[in-house]
Amino acid sequence: MLSNTMILGGFSTRRYQRYFWIIVPIIMLMTVIQPVSATAVELSVEDCVALALKNNYDIKYAQSSREKYYWAMKEAKKNKGLSIDLTHTDKRYNTPPADTETSTYEYTTNFDNQIALTLPLYSGGKLEGKIEQAKLDLKVAELDMDAAKQQLKLTVVTDYLTVLEYRNKVRVNQETVTNYEEHLKLVKDKYDLGLVAKTDVLSSQVSLAGAQDDLIEAQNNYTNAIATLNNAMGLPHATDVTLKDDFTYGKYPQTLEECLQYAEAHRPELAQYEAKIASAQYDVDIAKSGRRPTVNLTAEQDWYDSHLPGSKNSNWLLKLTTSLNVFDAGVTDAQVKQSWHNVDMVKDKAEQQRNTILLNVREYYLSMYEAEKQIDTNKVSVEQAEESLMIQKARYEVGIGTNLDLRDAVLSLDSAKKDYIQALYDYNTNKAKLEQAMGLPVQ
Repeated sequence: MLSNTMILGGFSTRRYQRYFWIIVPIIMLMTVIQPVSATAVELSVEDCVALALKNNYDIKYAQSSREKYYWAMKEAKKNKGLSIDLTHTDKRYNTPPADTETSTYEYTTNFDNQIALTLPLYSGGKLEGKIEQAKLDLKVAELDMDAAKQQLKLTVVTDYLTVLEYRNKVRVNQETVTNYEEHLKLVKDKYDLGLVAKTDVLSSQVSLAGAQDDLIEAQNNYTNAIATLNNAMGLPHATDVTLKDDFTYGKYPQTLEECLQYAEAHRPELAQYEAKIASAQYDVDIAKSGRRPTVNLTAEQDWYDSHLPGSKNSNWLLKLTTSLNVFDAGVTDAQVKQSWHNVDMVKDKAEQQRNTILLNVREYYLSMYEAEKQIDTNKVSVEQAEESLMIQKARYEVGIGTNLDLRDAVLSLDSAKKDYIQALYDYNTNKAKLEQAMGLPVQ
């Protein structure tokens, strides 16, 4: 018979096991469903640019392109250096009677090992030209990185400013909705007292509905602008982002002429075309190398035998080879003329790029200056519209003003504030475009 202790012990064990299998799933479920607090990422313009430079695929592409041209330059330099080739050959062939001085064919076996050293002493300027071209291609690739960074910064800053624009417009639309709601309440109170007609209530409701539609549109634009900014930074589109900065305004320190001069000296695309013109001129020298001799030095050491591995017999060779193209049916002349025309084509594209860049600098500077003047005038308009709304509210409350006058005052304030926001947006956006057009470096 089992003792009472053993029976109770077994009962306890089973009970604890049952509790275990009940409690553990509950604990796991609570762990899964407990709320996760999502904290918004707070970013300044500089933070956004830094993230984009780290994550953006255009920058990664430009970096890989730079590495590619770096190793292409290394390859071009190595082509002018010493090359060593090791060759092992196994041969078995049928030797005719005339070579063996017998009446029958005989099979011959040969194993050969050769080391050949080749050094180009003179290529007519072809190899030297290709080396210089490879250096210029690397310079163009490095300037491509600078241009890509500047363009990316412009994209991120513009996206950031667009988010600010819609954020501020959401605030303005919310204020307008609040103004219309307060006005509608006032109109309803007056209507209940029999002081105004039903049409005043209806027109106020229509104005409120329009303001609510504008608010919904602005909120949607704000959400899309955040997604666009996240995309430029390489973040998930739904990332919750809070912007640290707001619109700023300060008179631009440089004159238009100073901006134009800076662009000519620093814009990476113009420096790229200088390198491309130099590269095209090397194409002319490379084409002309077809008229010049080439000189190669070759040293060979050979071991051969009829038995593997073929090392019984030894022979060496030292050879200096000079080659000159005497006649090629005009191929070289055609290549030289093509190269000269290519130089002219690159120069024309360079001048076109220069004119486009200087035109952009001029346009962005003048647009920035225009927005700068609008900032002051729109700021005054906002102050006047706020004062007008206060007056119209007071007039309507005492029964002097009309419903239409008050609704117009609300609409005028809404328009004035949005014009002020637009002027700040235009100023900062054109300032960013101007700095990109000037070629300001990205830190």
